Amino acid sequence: MESALRTALIGWLRDDPFLAARINTIEEESPVQASAPWLGIAASAAADWSCKDRRGREVRVALELLDRGDDPAATGDLAWAVEQRIAALMPEQPGFLLVSVNFLRSRTERRPRGGRAVLLEYRFLLLERQVPADPHNVPDHSAATQGPAPGP
Repeated sequence: MESALRTALIGWLRDDPFLAARINTIEEESPVQASAPWLGIAASAAADWSCKDRRGREVRVALELLDRGDDPAATGDLAWAVEQRIAALMPEQPGFLLVSVNFLRSRTERRPRGGRAVLLEYRFLLLERQVPADPHNVPDHSAATQGPAPGP
């Protein structure tokens, strides 16, 4: 489920017209060769969060936003737009149900050559989607529930 979440999250962020117009690339990993601003997943980790009838995961994701410029407010506004988009991630996803999204913390730092980096950390709680039973693959138990066969 962790990989599916990462894929869904990056797709969701890429599909936002506001972010797409302002961020040069949005990647699942921090891009090796990209001009700022860019956004990438810096790290993720998953732990068990299963319940009685379904598998579940607690997935923590750290995203890194790298920007250039002298105005820290512009980088802050861009980070805020990323946060708002993540908060609106749809619960129904292929292969899993997103139960909750929690912002954990952020960290901002100045980098060499005019760079500004913002690290955004989130916790996502996921449950595996229940697959409906195949009506064509259900065993026929009707004979077992009708009682004993009539005698001679």
